[in-house]
Amino acid sequence: MNTALTLTPPAIGEVWTGQGGIYAGIVPARSGAEAYHLVIGEELGRFEWGPYEVEAPATSLIDGLANTLALLEASDEYPAAKAVAAHQADGHSDFYLPAAAELYEAWLNLGYKDWGYLWSSSQRSAYFAFTMYFVDGIQYYDGKDNEFRVRPVRRLPIQ
Repeated sequence: MNTALTLTPPAIGEVWTGQGGIYAGIVPARSGAEAYHLVIGEELGRFEWGPYEVEAPATSLIDGLANTLALLEASDEYPAAKAVAAHQADGHSDFYLPAAAELYEAWLNLGYKDWGYLWSSSQRSAYFAFTMYFVDGIQYYDGKDNEFRVRPVRRLPIQ
């Protein structure tokens, strides 16, 4: 007998027991992708995004999972992506570096958090990648060779 597991999320901003972090709400469907629940994990530290003056294959503003996988397949020179890919919590190892839009959705849902600047997986150019300032909800971009905080995320299907 095949029984589907039904996941019931907690209130936004609460720890989602057994899921590796806090519940950051629903990321809406867009560009053909279905909506999903977003879980944001603990801060892993400060890391460089990757090499400066190098075009990276992480150009999606909405799909952090695809960006992270592309970075990991391209080279081992992407410290932020490597850190989230190595992260495990509550028995889960499917974490990734969130895209710019995923970080913005998390900020919309969670509101002010004293997390400072977080790297996204979204490259802006060979020189810059997008960041999210969680104190005021503004997205910026900065040199990929700078160190900013990294928080892994994972997605769960809406059932």
